[in-house]
Amino acid sequence: MFSVKMSDVEETIKRIQSQRGVSGIIVMDSIGRVIRSTLDDEQTSQNAPLLHQLCDKSKSVIREIDTSNDLTFLRLRTKKNEIMIAPDKDYLLAVFYQKTSS
Repeated sequence: MFSVKMSDVEETIKRIQSQRGVSGIIVMDSIGRVIRSTLDDEQTSQNAPLLHQLCDKSKSVIREIDTSNDLTFLRLRTKKNEIMIAPDKDYLLAVFYQKTSS
């Protein structure tokens, strides 16, 4: 059975967080409970349920289009930010990216 060490998770979060432009990370379980976040409490509690709902709806849409398919990655771009979401069977990883002006 596959086992993930918490130190491996923390190392991965640190590696992602060190990338230029990354402003935050949220890791949730399959029912939307926050396991780890680098955002402040207010931002985490505001964003986590919305991201979980978005992923659930997106998965639904993908399955409606093709029942043999599933959502593997979701990328949202706005004028100011970008959110990259990697949903899995047991977890959801969301990375918030602050666009820099060129």
